[in-house]
Amino acid sequence: MMEFTVEKFNEVKNLAEDFYKKIGKVRCPYFAGDVHFNVKGWDHLVFKSWNNTRVSNDQFARFRHIKLAPEIISQSKTLQGIWTTKKIERVKINSRWEKVMKVTTYYEFIAVMESRGSKIRLKVIVKEVEGGEKFFWSLIPFWGTNKNTNERVMYSGNPEND
Repeated sequence: MMEFTVEKFNEVKNLAEDFYKKIGKVRCPYFAGDVHFNVKGWDHLVFKSWNNTRVSNDQFARFRHIKLAPEIISQSKTLQGIWTTKKIERVKINSRWEKVMKVTTYYEFIAVMESRGSKIRLKVIVKEVEGGEKFFWSLIPFWGTNKNTNERVMYSGNPEND
């Protein structure tokens, strides 16, 4: 287990951010199209919701494994989960940002990958807002199960915040 210090956190975050900015987009066999790595996905790794920063340990766990996200997407031929909802999204209309009710879909891809000499379960979430492109939304290095039904849940069960 990697020791968590402020210096190590900053080092891992800076390396992850440099890597993330260079990705651009990745071809996904499941969609037979591209998944974009934009600022929305990066912001979601840092913030749980608008103006609500994730705790440092949560960010650290995601940053450490961000290099595996494009690999998982580029190899995914099977979808493990999908969640569609209607929610208010900020979209650009006529050069202005507006809040509009849109159908939003979250796609879940799961993989067991080799990372730092050991196996790790990772979940990658791709988000699509009606009328827009598919983009990387989240990387979840571990998740829980519903104790009543024993079904896996998307971290808290809400991919918008996970």
